[in-house]
Amino acid sequence: MVVGDVATGTELAIVGAGSGGYVAAIRAGQLGLDVTLIEEDAIGGVCLNYGCIPSKALISATDVAHEAGDAEEMGVYADPEVQMDEMKTWKDGVVDQLTGGVENLCEANGVNVVEGRAEFVDENTLRVAHGGEGQGSESYEFEHAIVATGSRPIEVPGFEFDGETVLSSRDVLDLETIPDSVVVVGAGYIGMELSTVLAKLGTDVQVVEMLDDVLPGYESDLVRPVKRRAADLGIEFSFGEAAAGWAETDDGIVVTTETEEGEESTYEAEKAIVAVGRTPVTDTLNLEAIGLEPNDDGFLETDHEARTDVDHVFAIGDVAGEPMLAHKASAEGAVAAEVIAGEPSALDHQAIPAAVFTDPEIGTVGMTEAEAEDAGFEPAVGKFRFGANGRALTTGHPDGFVRIVADEDSGFVLGAQVVGPDASELIAELGLAVEMGATLEDVARTIHTHPTLSESVMEAAEHALGHAIHTLNR
Repeated sequence: MVVGDVATGTELAIVGAGSGGYVAAIRAGQLGLDVTLIEEDAIGGVCLNYGCIPSKALISATDVAHEAGDAEEMGVYADPEVQMDEMKTWKDGVVDQLTGGVENLCEANGVNVVEGRAEFVDENTLRVAHGGEGQGSESYEFEHAIVATGSRPIEVPGFEFDGETVLSSRDVLDLETIPDSVVVVGAGYIGMELSTVLAKLGTDVQVVEMLDDVLPGYESDLVRPVKRRAADLGIEFSFGEAAAGWAETDDGIVVTTETEEGEESTYEAEKAIVAVGRTPVTDTLNLEAIGLEPNDDGFLETDHEARTDVDHVFAIGDVAGEPMLAHKASAEGAVAAEVIAGEPSALDHQAIPAAVFTDPEIGTVGMTEAEAEDAGFEPAVGKFRFGANGRALTTGHPDGFVRIVADEDSGFVLGAQVVGPDASELIAELGLAVEMGATLEDVARTIHTHPTLSESVMEAAEHALGHAIHTLNR
């Protein structure tokens, strides 16, 4: 502490009010702890303000516009007009409603929310610098602390974000006009989601990716329908090329790429979007003051209680390692709060689901067939295509499938993969099956509402058992 400082005491200080931090704060408040939640930017963090929620709002809005103009097969003829500024206003309203709700919940649970950038002074003290000239700083003396500072987009050298010509994913969500053309650097889930949104708004999209396919880490048969749909939307891909540089032109930008062999290509567009991943934010905290150091990947290592090497300091969310997902952060936040409050709690989940909001969507949970084999199981695999599902056909989205992976001997569901309509929702049932130790029989004998997409989950389980009704058992 600076000589003369008077520190405010708090039982629990949480740095970062994103999906992990605010959940930890509310849960700790419910358990009777005195909680101080410190946020430098906006309550709700990246997910609510600059990531999950605004991007999915735009995906939904552009889907409405695109589908209305692409439904002649159903006898529907329309020529929808998109006003980007109005779409942005609606999207911002969704964000405001949710962040306002979080603020109200924090207040109702007795959480003291403090604005400012926090850094550790010593093992029990945080200094919070308030933004703006003359705002000063104040100190908090804590018994426990949770680091929940999240992550930021990775910049490619030479492609520093300027918000005008070279955009981050956050910049894209604040566009008030639709660009005529973009070069998207990176074909991971963020790059593919943004590419799909812009292509549906009429933007010419060129994706450059240094690897040899889109969505690295996902099985090729899951990726194939996404890539096929992207091509239908006019998205063009160049693989095996790394972004090497860019220059302004009279009309926008020209991006130069380079292969491993040194071959160069150029792509002209109005703007470039760089979406090559995210990196944890640990460099603002003065971690040295408490004896913590990130590992080689930049993460803070934690145990099954979300506790770091410093016994009274916890870390959750993106700073605590992969996967960098909001729901993983929330789960860790709840556990950390309960452990600090003396409750019996631990991170003992069997699997963490993931979803990609492309067209079609992808949802995964648990093991793939190959992972099950590597783990020593003899997997039983069932698959059901949406092309044989009545509800999928009535929505006009029959592309994709549900696949379920189980242990042949016991029947326990080990994992599942879905590509198709509402895959992000359907994966929840399969995640519950993995978490609860359900068997193929449990899933197959559960009566599912007809006609629904979820019948495909039941059918996939029946297929794995060899008695599917609506597909051939082979």
